[in-house]
Amino acid sequence: MAKQIGADRLGDFYTTGRVRKRREWRGLADTMYDYSCWLKIMLILGKFLMCPRNIKAMFRYRWMANYLAVPMMVDRHTQGLRGEYLRIAHTEFDLVVDDVAKLLSNLFRADRRIGNDVEFSKKCVLVDENEMTAVMMGFPTLKGLSRETVSTYVPVLQNQHAVLHYLDVAQDYGLAGDVCPMPAAEAGVSIDDDAPILGACAIQCNTTCDGSLLGNGVIAKRLELEDGVPCFQLAAPLRHREDDVQEYAAQEIRNAIAFIEEHTGEKWDWKYYFECARRVNVATESRLGWLEMNKTDYPQVFGSNLALYTETNYMAICGKIPEFEKADRKITALAEKAYKKKMRAAKEYRHRAIVWGVQSHYYMDFLLWLLNCWGIVPLTDMLSMVSTRRLAEEDTPENRETAIYDMAWLTENMIMRNRTHGGYKVLLDELWEFCEEFNADMVILWEHMACKALSGFHGQFEEMARERGIHLVWVTHDLFDPRVVSRQGVRDQVNNYMRTVFGEEPIDPTLEVLPDQESW
Repeated sequence: MAKQIGADRLGDFYTTGRVRKRREWRGLADTMYDYSCWLKIMLILGKFLMCPRNIKAMFRYRWMANYLAVPMMVDRHTQGLRGEYLRIAHTEFDLVVDDVAKLLSNLFRADRRIGNDVEFSKKCVLVDENEMTAVMMGFPTLKGLSRETVSTYVPVLQNQHAVLHYLDVAQDYGLAGDVCPMPAAEAGVSIDDDAPILGACAIQCNTTCDGSLLGNGVIAKRLELEDGVPCFQLAAPLRHREDDVQEYAAQEIRNAIAFIEEHTGEKWDWKYYFECARRVNVATESRLGWLEMNKTDYPQVFGSNLALYTETNYMAICGKIPEFEKADRKITALAEKAYKKKMRAAKEYRHRAIVWGVQSHYYMDFLLWLLNCWGIVPLTDMLSMVSTRRLAEEDTPENRETAIYDMAWLTENMIMRNRTHGGYKVLLDELWEFCEEFNADMVILWEHMACKALSGFHGQFEEMARERGIHLVWVTHDLFDPRVVSRQGVRDQVNNYMRTVFGEEPIDPTLEVLPDQESW
């Protein structure tokens, strides 16, 4: 049945409830592999729940209930995949699942309400979800932990309704209702007293927008005034491509490192930093290799797994965890094997697309849906087009100074920020350069209605696409809030374009309209 890619009608798996009718049959070998990965995820979750303090956290924090949907999230983002593609996706997603489980365990161990391990808490530094963790690359004995990642960002990957309560809390408190739902939800968690309390200190960054600054202000005041956790505001320059701001950016890194040393009593370790820098270089080289393949007729590493893995590896890990280097090398080997065999992830490729803008395809399997429903190959996305700079990785006096500027560059070019700040070129001009490099005939352009940075460029995007003969598909959404634009509302915008402009019929008609408005 699964000898032919796409043999199953993927829309038939959906029910009007929260789960599928059955697991996908992929042929004996792939089905057994997929099932073994499912068992591995269940083992990770089971091990996590064996710890009494984690059980206690399940009942204390409202957002913890969403983690029951982890296996279904991974199923969504692997549907229709076979062979090397299935193994690449599981290598990425399963490692991210394991890393988040460890992050949760560390947070609850130090949390004053749950584990209350005071000595461990003194070794923890809270980091903003929207910042690079480069300033933690020289502290081997410290833990850089993000509360916002586990309470806000990860839950919406699993359940599209996960943060609606916190959005309402933020608005009830008096915050503006037209702010981006991501920082609004993060602020709502803090206002609702639903965030773990821990840490020797906290580092926040001025990313990615005014909404983030607003949310960080709310969170910082609670941390400092009520919880006694001092905060450092790392203010990266907005004109990050300009040479004249780099010294200022480097000084901000020096100040952040000094702040961490002051409040933790630990000293910066250059040997550990350069070990991390080497692993960051491996991640960068791997990603560039995958993107080179994606410029050919046989792209191999693409879709939502590329975006989510890039964001985790690039920002949150930043070379600190060796397992991600092993994963990078494994993914590259699988991709090269598939490329040599000229494999494709679906039975029909019709269009090559660049996905741009502030995207919400995490709480739905949008990129896989594009591929399986309409044959649109999402070659890469805005959040995956990050720094290509190779970091200094040899410990010399000169490289120690260079490393400060490297960390500043990483911080300036964190995901999202490197496109929404920095001027006209990084957001507009480079998009069309990528279209040419990747031989893309269309752009899927997310229009996040609460993102003022991109909304102001609507006309310029339209004009430039028209000049270049690129099909531009606008997809309006409100990020974490599906009450404004539903999953089907997102899909319908693509459906209408493909039918009216291209005059095409879907490859898999069962996917065009899905009853998943209440599903995980």
